[in-house]
Amino acid sequence: MKHIFIVNTKAGKVSCLGMVKKIIESCNGMDVDIVTPNSANDSIAYIRNYLDNHHEEVRFYACGGDGTINKVATGIMGYDNASMSVLPYGSGNDYIKYYDSKENFNNIDRLLNGKEYLVDIMKVNDNYALNATHFGFDSVVAKKMNEIRRKKIIGGNNSYPIAILYGFFNGMHNRCKVIADGEPLNDNDLLLCTVTNGKYVGGSYKCAPRSLNDDGLLEVCLVKPLPRLKLICMIGDYKKGLHLDKEKYERHIVYRRAKTVELLSENEMTVSIDGEIYSDNHIIIENLKQKIRFVAPQ
Repeated sequence: MKHIFIVNTKAGKVSCLGMVKKIIESCNGMDVDIVTPNSANDSIAYIRNYLDNHHEEVRFYACGGDGTINKVATGIMGYDNASMSVLPYGSGNDYIKYYDSKENFNNIDRLLNGKEYLVDIMKVNDNYALNATHFGFDSVVAKKMNEIRRKKIIGGNNSYPIAILYGFFNGMHNRCKVIADGEPLNDNDLLLCTVTNGKYVGGSYKCAPRSLNDDGLLEVCLVKPLPRLKLICMIGDYKKGLHLDKEKYERHIVYRRAKTVELLSENEMTVSIDGEIYSDNHIIIENLKQKIRFVAPQ
């Protein structure tokens, strides 16, 4: 099998290229390539071009964060001879938390001998999302996080809590109508909504504790507008994944499973697609069942 490591040299606080080179030194006798695309679109183009011209089994490793994972998943979509895994070097690494720790994903021996799963992927208009599409307060936070994640002191692991603080002043009311499998979930106002196959967003927030990433269904969690104090009280339980189990939140949360989710807004709205920012006023999210071959550590 061919093993190709797609390295995002901009992921995390410093370039991870040297770490990737070091970690694969033990891949003796294996057919290994390292690729450093100049951009996210270059990653997708490289993968698709390679698969169009090679028909042997190949595994691509996303070396970066959730954005890099997204681009590798997008690239291999539709190719039966391609699988993917992850060497996690991003600030969030949300998707892999569904399976295992960051430390085990960095263990190349466990990864090379890992278990393959068939997992779902979302089609978001003309884009794809492996982990989560979220909007409202969450997309305001994600946009700010992208702006500051590489800055000193406020970047890295500090970028998400600082972005949340920003959201308290700029993302409390969001005009958007959400329809899940034909059922309207709100009038035209919300605090936030997450549509996920994974369980985590923002590095440590367990937004979808009941998620199964291979059942063909999206986890839809809509939080109605809240006073700031009420949101502060909810954050701790939201982080632990307890928000769906506590009666005191029932009137504030709408939770559904659905195959298709439609977002409608009079004005262009911002959504976060696996951490990447996208804008439109009409967004259709469709779950595609078990279309990606994903390898987790043994």
